[in-house]
Amino acid sequence: MRSLSRAGFTLIELLVVIAIIAVLIALLLPAVQSAREAARRAQCTNNLKQIGLATHNYLDVNNLFPPGAISVADSPWTGNGLCWRALILPQMEGTVLYNAINLSLPAAYSAAYQGASFYTAYQIVPSTWLCPSDGRNGDGLLPLGTPTGQWNGSTSNLAPVCPGQPTLSVVPVSNYVGSFGDNYASHYVALPWETPYATNLIPGQPRIGWPGPWGVNQSSPGCPVAPGLRGMFDYFGAQMVSIQSVTDGLSNTILVGETLPYQVADNNFWNFNGSVAGTTIPIGWNSNTIDPSTSPCYNNWHDYPVGCRFSYDSTGFKSQHPGGANFLLGDGSVRFLKSSLNIMTYCALGSRNGSEVISSDSY
Repeated sequence: MRSLSRAGFTLIELLVVIAIIAVLIALLLPAVQSAREAARRAQCTNNLKQIGLATHNYLDVNNLFPPGAISVADSPWTGNGLCWRALILPQMEGTVLYNAINLSLPAAYSAAYQGASFYTAYQIVPSTWLCPSDGRNGDGLLPLGTPTGQWNGSTSNLAPVCPGQPTLSVVPVSNYVGSFGDNYASHYVALPWETPYATNLIPGQPRIGWPGPWGVNQSSPGCPVAPGLRGMFDYFGAQMVSIQSVTDGLSNTILVGETLPYQVADNNFWNFNGSVAGTTIPIGWNSNTIDPSTSPCYNNWHDYPVGCRFSYDSTGFKSQHPGGANFLLGDGSVRFLKSSLNIMTYCALGSRNGSEVISSDSY
């Protein structure tokens, strides 16, 4: 009589099958992640192209590029005006949102004005202004009044509050900032990559950083060179840039680049604080390596310590894309610049009229 037996896998066979499946997953997972990042990077590139188109539409109407910011005289917006991002909203199908701004009322909370009438528009950040690779941008809204939030982390400088919930307040942020070029990013002491202020360079010796911190028309301490905006947008001061003043060529000049709000304590979609960045800080520099809740980092708006999101080394371009960041050039094209880019070439791309000679294969 033949005995009955049930076919099946042995334990060793089962382990071999599991091991093979695990190896296949390990091989496929990086490819899937890479494909997803490629899609996110493509969307980021498209965002910058839309911003470039809107900027050139503004240029066509006004014969000038938008200023870095405007302050509205004799209004509550005199101190902290509208930045260039708000100014080009009508050129990118944002007229309704732009018209919702009431320049006769302050943007910030005060005893006389709770900010409720501006809150609805204030907390809207169009998706074009957010990079999909940044998973820490809060979809455009970050908390106010915390070491990891926005503005000064205190209760003295508040944003509009949610109607009916006076304790709820957020700050709208963006992943795209204008370029003030190779002006100093520091204000008092040159950052590690910058030429010390009082240095008299010999002819032909390169300078990293020029007077006029953040593109503002003011001198740097002890520096013998006259100040002035070298990039495309100043922090404030309404210095206007024309096509004629971009003598280095629009295709060789950075207009807009990426930033990471969680690494910058001062980022605001509407106002000029955090709306610009410079090229004297290497691409991808991590300005959030020091615990922002501790001293001397927390609420310390100064050049040092570097690696603190409250310090001025946070005003560089950076992204979550591996190896570099996307940049919009003055001609509307978008280029991916590597973190390893030579800083002299990088600063040459930052200046619009520095007369530097750079080849297209150098970046």
